[in-house]
Amino acid sequence: MPYFIYYVTHNPATNTKKLEYIDTQDNFKAARILARERRTEMAEEPQTECRLIYAKTQIEAEKLLSAPREERVIGED
Repeated sequence: MPYFIYYVTHNPATNTKKLEYIDTQDNFKAARILARERRTEMAEEPQTECRLIYAKTQIEAEKLLSAPREERVIGED
């Protein structure tokens, strides 16, 4: 399965995500290097992040990135 690299822009007003496809890599090491390079280039944009995701297809990758994530629970009540 390939690794997909995306820019993910989060809009807090509407709680939506905009995905911008960057590239696909078959090798994790190459994908990680590319994602790190892109992250350093876009350090000034606080609402945008560069994400690397492992998926079967580009459609599955976009679905996984668009899905809302539950907040992390730190510790127990």
